[in-house]
Amino acid sequence: MPTENSEGVLHETAKPAQRYLVPEGTKRFDPRKWATAPPPDAPRHNELRKLRRRSVREISRLQRLLYAENRHALLLIFQAMDAAGKDSTINALLTGVNPAGCQVFSFKQPSSEELDHDFLWRTARSLPERGRIGVFNRSYYEEVLVVRVHPDLLQKQKLPYVDSGGLWQQRMESIVEHERHLERNGTVILKFFLNISRDEQKKRFMRRLDRPDKHWKFAISDVRERGFWNEYMSAYGEAIRSTTRRHAPWYAIPADSKPYMRWAVADIVRDALARLDLQNPEPSLADLAMFDEMRQRLDND
Repeated sequence: MPTENSEGVLHETAKPAQRYLVPEGTKRFDPRKWATAPPPDAPRHNELRKLRRRSVREISRLQRLLYAENRHALLLIFQAMDAAGKDSTINALLTGVNPAGCQVFSFKQPSSEELDHDFLWRTARSLPERGRIGVFNRSYYEEVLVVRVHPDLLQKQKLPYVDSGGLWQQRMESIVEHERHLERNGTVILKFFLNISRDEQKKRFMRRLDRPDKHWKFAISDVRERGFWNEYMSAYGEAIRSTTRRHAPWYAIPADSKPYMRWAVADIVRDALARLDLQNPEPSLADLAMFDEMRQRLDND
């Protein structure tokens, strides 16, 4: 597990990006057999918070360069079962990052307008511009997760025909092509599956029922969907296995420990931004001449 040496430098062994990557070409992925808890040698909670804050400060610095260079966008996709901690992880990741360079969208039940379009339309409208970090709290992957578990939802989508034998594979092929198109045009894509265990989800639901300050988070539908746990695990496994690519990788992050999960996500995002080798734009000769002229005007003002 990553630790700090005497100079405060984080060792690069067993980085989350290596440990939790679902590689392209994976033949089988079952979330129930993937880690939901941190490894035994993980840092303590207070150390994880310190490491996460350090990563977020670096993300903030790199985001300013991303915004200035204006050549790439970063799209972060979060998918998870209820109570896995998507909202709190997004908040922890972006706290301190310039809000002008970020945009967060949550996708819930589609509207009638959205149902009148193809399943990628509503998220395509919310993609980040160059220079910005975009976050999808749920995404187009709902169409091969929730809709796959509840195929009756297809009736509202007004499809001209439904190929019951190949629909889900067709949709995943469309997703792969969509993400390839985005990557070719400068969007870096990172996809996070926050992998909570069934036992931990139950504990968090109970806290929502027991604590008045968390009552607002509780929804009957959450418990109802819990009854389809195995179906969701199967859908997640197939979707992640079929759509993880080098240009749009999936990371299955243990979610039973929120401090560990938040640090792991921040570490992966920081490293992805660092690999872009972002630079402030170099002014042209004409720009430099204009700067001199403006400096003289201001001196004479």
